[in-house]
Amino acid sequence: MMQSSAVFSLSPSLPLLKPRRLSLRQSVTASSSSNFHDLNVSPLNVVSIPSLSHRSWRLASSDSPLRAWSGVPSISPSLHMNRFKTAATAVPESADEGEQSGKLTKILELGLLFAFWYLFNIYFNIYNKQVLKALHAPMTVTLVQFAVGSVLITFMWALNLYKRPKISGAQLAAILPLAVVHTLGNLFTNMSLGKVSVSFTHTIKAMEPFFSVVLSAMFLGEVPTPWVIGSIIPIVGGVALASVTEVSFNWAGFLSAMASNLTNQSRNVLSKKVMVKKDDSLDNITLFSIITLMSLFLMAPVTFFSEGIKFTPSYIQSAGVNVQQIYTKSLIAALCFHAYQQVSYMILARVSPVTHSVGNCVKRVVVIVSSVIFFKTPVSPVNAFGTGIALAGVFLYSRVKRIKPKPKTA
Repeated sequence: MMQSSAVFSLSPSLPLLKPRRLSLRQSVTASSSSNFHDLNVSPLNVVSIPSLSHRSWRLASSDSPLRAWSGVPSISPSLHMNRFKTAATAVPESADEGEQSGKLTKILELGLLFAFWYLFNIYFNIYNKQVLKALHAPMTVTLVQFAVGSVLITFMWALNLYKRPKISGAQLAAILPLAVVHTLGNLFTNMSLGKVSVSFTHTIKAMEPFFSVVLSAMFLGEVPTPWVIGSIIPIVGGVALASVTEVSFNWAGFLSAMASNLTNQSRNVLSKKVMVKKDDSLDNITLFSIITLMSLFLMAPVTFFSEGIKFTPSYIQSAGVNVQQIYTKSLIAALCFHAYQQVSYMILARVSPVTHSVGNCVKRVVVIVSSVIFFKTPVSPVNAFGTGIALAGVFLYSRVKRIKPKPKTA
């Protein structure tokens, strides 16, 4: 380190002192101090050094271990960059958390929809079976179910609980096939439930994946994989075995359930095709509401000409049935019918037709078990084995459906 000496003049009143050589650091300290008593000299006796300021600035150079002092604290540029990087990395982390939370919410929402779908189905099948058993009029019962649903829809639109849609003629023409297959599907289901047991009807309807695969390939271009085709075999075989050993088997009930499979899966595929048209698409609740109203107008003339008016109190009393019980159970069944159909369309808007069909088959397991317990339906071991094979095929089908075919290499 460079050093410099400073010469001090001695005061007469002070004893003789030897000259003292001070380092530059000491001189800088001395000049910057307001009290010089540590050196026993007065400020007037200090010899000024013109180059002191220059030399003190040189001490603050990068070559020196000392640094210049400033009253304002300096902030390193790297600290700014670190803070910026920290803020930048916090954004994708919060985005990932929001995305995971959104996925979890969707999963929970879909799970609740499936749970309500199953619950409404159980109540519908139990009360509907009791009404059909007491009143042998499937068309009238179907018409009542459409009528109750139409009243609920009109009530929601009138009170602005749900926005009333503006439908064009082209949209009505596109929805009309959906209304036709929807009407036929529910009519065939009620015809089957009136002829055979609830468990057998739903065992036959376990073949819906078969119709779903065929119709999806025809109308949506979804080519099934060999695994999917292989999983259909136990479904068909199990339904055949259960049908042969069914105590309540009759051809009218069997064929009605098969026709219900065809029409219901046609409805699911066609509704999916309508909803993917973004220009003219309707939301699922509005679509179902319009279909229900159209089904009422389609079903009413057919019912009056085929069965007549069989839901009056006089006719029910003449049949030896309690009027209040029939009306109450019919109302509950109709409300559950409308609720589970609406939830079904809400699920269909979130999943593919095949996934909807698989969920429908799982629903059949719940309905079959609950109906056997409630109605105490006799089930033979072979019949139960056939039903089990069919349901196992449905489970296998739901697993292999996820397997994607390998892309073809050139």
